[in-house]
Amino acid sequence: MCTNFTPTRHAPWAQDKLGVNLPAQYPLESYPGFPAPIVVKSHQTGRVACGLARFGLIPSWAKDVKIARHTVNARSETAAEKPSYRAAWRQRHYGLVLADNFYEPSYDTGKAVRWKIELACGDPLGIACLWDRWTDPASGEVVVSFSMLTVNADEHPVMRQFHKPEDEKRTPVILSPPMFDTWLSANTTQAREMMAWTHMPELRATPAPKARPVSAQDPLDAST
Repeated sequence: MCTNFTPTRHAPWAQDKLGVNLPAQYPLESYPGFPAPIVVKSHQTGRVACGLARFGLIPSWAKDVKIARHTVNARSETAAEKPSYRAAWRQRHYGLVLADNFYEPSYDTGKAVRWKIELACGDPLGIACLWDRWTDPASGEVVVSFSMLTVNADEHPVMRQFHKPEDEKRTPVILSPPMFDTWLSANTTQAREMMAWTHMPELRATPAPKARPVSAQDPLDAST
């Protein structure tokens, strides 16, 4: 389960691979409830755009944001049927989370130690996600939010080492750049066929203990 990642700030990469500009300000690291850049595509016009969305999907029918605590990751095997995700799946709200890396706990020492997972080539990641819009009934504010899609990783050469020994191993679905537009344009059948780790780019993992606590009150200034 991925609950912490580093949103990318590699603007030339985003422009080259997706033809989009990154938003101006967002946290250095993202946790549930934090804003992060995602890329979406209009199925009517074909326009591709990048904007900030909240980590933790809030379905349109939710009464408040509390559900987002439980929707940062969506199991791709059941996303089309689960109440929190099925509307986003059927409406083809397929997006890409743009990240430099993400973090998972290793229990090799008997205690949870944070490790950093990134592409072996060092490029940013495009992580498959579902997104949705929710209107705050109190303020009328429209909130865009997302959930990373995950698949079983019991056999993945890198991702199988994380989480507690008795836990199922999972990995976010990471797509290579040639697959970006296919995913953003996919119908539901094509989307389901892309939910596998076997086509993912090569990953590498290194220990990365957290240096300091991060809160949702951290400044959103990209320069800090």
